[in-house]
Amino acid sequence: MKNVLQLLIVLLLLCASINAQNPLVTDIFTADPTARVFNGKLYVYPSHDIVPEEGVQAPDFCMPDYHMYSLEGGNTWKDYGVVLDQNSVPWGKKNSYGMWAPDCIKKGDTYYYYYPAEPLDKSSFRRIGVGTSKNPTGPFKWEKNYIKGVEGIDPGLLLDDNGKAYLYFGGGEKLYVTPLKDNMKEIAAKPIKIEGLPAGYKEGSFPIKVNGIYYLTFAHVFANEGYTIAYATSNNPLGPFTYRGKIMDNLGNGTNHHSVVNYKGKWILFYHWWEISGYNKLRSMRADYMTFKEDGSIARVKPTLRGIGAPTIGEKIQVDRYNDISGAKTSFVGGNEPIGWMVTNTKMMSNVRFNNVDFASGSAKKIVARVASGQRIGSMEVRLGNPKGDLIAEFPIKYTGGWNSWQTIETNLLKKVSGMQNIVVVFKSVWGADKIVNLNWLMLK
Repeated sequence: MKNVLQLLIVLLLLCASINAQNPLVTDIFTADPTARVFNGKLYVYPSHDIVPEEGVQAPDFCMPDYHMYSLEGGNTWKDYGVVLDQNSVPWGKKNSYGMWAPDCIKKGDTYYYYYPAEPLDKSSFRRIGVGTSKNPTGPFKWEKNYIKGVEGIDPGLLLDDNGKAYLYFGGGEKLYVTPLKDNMKEIAAKPIKIEGLPAGYKEGSFPIKVNGIYYLTFAHVFANEGYTIAYATSNNPLGPFTYRGKIMDNLGNGTNHHSVVNYKGKWILFYHWWEISGYNKLRSMRADYMTFKEDGSIARVKPTLRGIGAPTIGEKIQVDRYNDISGAKTSFVGGNEPIGWMVTNTKMMSNVRFNNVDFASGSAKKIVARVASGQRIGSMEVRLGNPKGDLIAEFPIKYTGGWNSWQTIETNLLKKVSGMQNIVVVFKSVWGADKIVNLNWLMLK
């Protein structure tokens, strides 16, 4: 099993594209994503799963460091590399492989990055440390000691309208909250247990304030279901809270850990899943839109392939992360392609719809496709809105050398298209053909 997973890591590292369809990042494993908007830009601060090298004694989750990302354009995530390595924690145990969920928040002109780690002094299972920077991407100056009086995992920060900050944390049967001093590095009062939450294992505290109401979102484990994402509300950041239900159902045999952010007027739920690895200790961050109902409750979020983002000119449109599909299927891409998925088993008049492609001002002149085909007769149409919508491009399908032999082809756009559009790819060949073409991605050019 370990050798297979190590081979998977190598394949992941060969992946050149980092796209905003689900999962958001495919070149490394990322979990526990905390999303923040700073100065109008979307950032994500996740944890990082790896496969331990032979001989390394690591816990079930092997997590040596933190990366961070920003959304560039409409569809591309920029990786800033390692923000903090486990062996650079001033007060931490070396080679602990336990760098769990972090958070980052801005107060004034300073960014504060909070993280849990195993302390060298063995005073607790986990302590929480903090670093500061004048830039959301660092570099951060790490405090020499952990925050006194705080023991636990999963720091979640809330900066209230009056400038007061609160640290939420904990895992197990209890979650805690404590106000922070103005320096954001010390607690202003002894942590208190958050009252009003349901029984059962809880972790992943993430607070937000919406229309004057404090929402505490958290991972909640039901005995007969496993991890869910739940929420409770209060009129006070310290509680007590009233449990309101689930935001997301259990996704399978493993954890879920999330954050919530408002970006460009839309609420987004960030979370993780493990569909790339098939192993729940090697996770990948995802995101889907979330909505508040008129009464202030949160509508249940269903995980999608499409996710968020609006690919624009020069960014890959991962068509396999579809909004709708008919007569075709998706599967892991074959051959020497970077790890991901493709549209396959395409038949006469089968089609796939991908919403929210940003044609911008209409400057695109061509469209590019990454395809593989083991036959020589057919075509692939790109239409607007629906399978019978305006035809904007047509690709002839030719033999590429086989179903795993990939070529990049391009064709002219047949008309000027601008603004945000839904596109539909329609596959055509002779009736009775079992396969027409495998399609990996499109790109406006």
